[in-house]
Amino acid sequence: MKNFIQTGDTLTIPAPAAVTSGAVVIAGGLVGIAATDAESGADVAIATAGVFDLPKEAALEITLGDAVYWDADPGVVTTTATDNTALGVAVAGALAAASSVRVKIG
Repeated sequence: MKNFIQTGDTLTIPAPAAVTSGAVVIAGGLVGIAATDAESGADVAIATAGVFDLPKEAALEITLGDAVYWDADPGVVTTTATDNTALGVAVAGALAAASSVRVKIG
């Protein structure tokens, strides 16, 4: 294909804020996981596909297959869609006592 650019699994974008490696990055409708630390405005590679362990809302039980969302403040995965950004799907259950959940982003 003459117009193919890349697979898009990893994109380099200007960091919308200071980020650390492994952090969720949201830039408009683009959601990914930072591959490295970056200062606001600096280029950062983000993974836009894959499975990641991410911090989850305290005392929330998440079931395999649940749609999950990113609550930017306090920076956790939740199952509440209202006022949060679509993140992906839980690929493993997480008990209420767990601090993280395994998420397939995208």
